[in-house]
Amino acid sequence: MDIAYIEHIGPYDKVPWERYMEQLYGWAKEQRVMPGFYPMAIYTNKPETTPPSELRSMIAISFKGNAKEMGDIRIQKLPEMKVATISHKGPSSEFKKTYSVLSEFIEKKGYSCSGSPIEVYSKKPEMKDGVTIIYAKVMIPITKK
Repeated sequence: MDIAYIEHIGPYDKVPWERYMEQLYGWAKEQRVMPGFYPMAIYTNKPETTPPSELRSMIAISFKGNAKEMGDIRIQKLPEMKVATISHKGPSSEFKKTYSVLSEFIEKKGYSCSGSPIEVYSKKPEMKDGVTIIYAKVMIPITKK
C-alpha cells in the first residue's frame, strides 16, 4: 500500500495530529488521489530506550493514485508483511498494557518482531470524564523464529 506521511520527531504524546491530518488530507485533495479512510502512525523508536526528544514517528494516510512528495509530505510503499494485531479501545495511558499483551502473544506463538509497530486509528479519539479514549488496531510485523 502507498502511504503519504509526515515525520514527527519528539514525544509520541505531543504529535500535533489535527495539523498533520489537515496537511495530509489537503495534500491528497491537491494531488487528486483517493485517500484511505483510516489514518495511521508508525512508531520507529522504543520510548523505553530513546529520549523523548529523539523519538521518531511517521503520521500517515494511505492513498490510491499517482502523487508527488510536497513540502514535509513524503511517500512510501509499505511492503506486504505478516503482522500480529490487537485492538485497543481505551485511554492512551493503557497502550503499554495493550503492547505487552501483544508482545506476549508473539513470543508464545514462536514469532519475533521484525519491524516498527503500526497503529491504525478506526475512529477519532473521544473525551470521556476528562480522559482521552483511543480506538486503534495495533499491528507489529513478525517473522517465525
